Amino acid sequence: MHPTIHLSPDTIPVAPTLSMFDPVFVGIDEFGAPVYLDLVYHNLLDAGEPGGGKSVLIQNLVAHAFLCHDFTPVLLDPKWVELGMWMEPADALGGIFVGPDIEGGLRVLRRLQKVMDRRYAWLVAHGRRKFLPTDLIKVIGVFIDELAYYTATTGTPEQQKEFIALVRDLVARGRACAMPVIAATQRPSVDIIPTSLRDLFGYRAAFRCTTPNSSDIILGHGWASAGFNAQTISPTTPGVFYLIAEGGIPHLVKAAYLSDEQIHQLVDYVTWTHRSGQRDSVPLAA
Repeated sequence: MHPTIHLSPDTIPVAPTLSMFDPVFVGIDEFGAPVYLDLVYHNLLDAGEPGGGKSVLIQNLVAHAFLCHDFTPVLLDPKWVELGMWMEPADALGGIFVGPDIEGGLRVLRRLQKVMDRRYAWLVAHGRRKFLPTDLIKVIGVFIDELAYYTATTGTPEQQKEFIALVRDLVARGRACAMPVIAATQRPSVDIIPTSLRDLFGYRAAFRCTTPNSSDIILGHGWASAGFNAQTISPTTPGVFYLIAEGGIPHLVKAAYLSDEQIHQLVDYVTWTHRSGQRDSVPLAA
């Protein structure tokens, strides 16, 4: 098993002491072994056909992030119904939520670019290459659901081009300065996920796809012919996906599932802990 995907820590912290630097449990592999991701220093692309289970994975990652004491959320969701469930705790944490508004999304991404520049200036000034847990930095997690809406559906061609360029810059430079990107889309095609952008994602999750080519657009060229074809995932097993990490081979994973009721309970808990002053929050600009 690839060590970047499958970590075996002696202990796993539980809320409210979780950190974004802790391994994130995402599910089990085909042999029943737990699968963890090192999310802070990697970006993740989550793609596949509607109903394949993409939302299961992204909700799992979002829930872990919101339970962390060192997390500032940036959520972009044109449908509202996935990441919109976390709007209230995002506000409590000093984060940002953007709905079906490409100009609003562009303003947020431009702001993140400036934050990223300031963080790298700090690292250079201190002779460092990346942030560590001991720096007590807030990890700015950028979650984008329905990436295709912003890159190919709404806005002008110029706005769409700028959105792709800003996301590419954030994916390329953000991980060392504690600004990981998690992006999901239903349409894994080259106009939605250019190869130059896809290859920057350290983790790529391919849920059921309609064609081998769509599977390869997510995982990388040639994996479908090598036997790692997301088209072969049964439509009766939502939440199953191929996960690939940098330099590794795809592994079949079953994502851990959170029901709507459980998500609402987590949302209420996170909101309460911050509204009642149980944990400190730092605005995005800090």
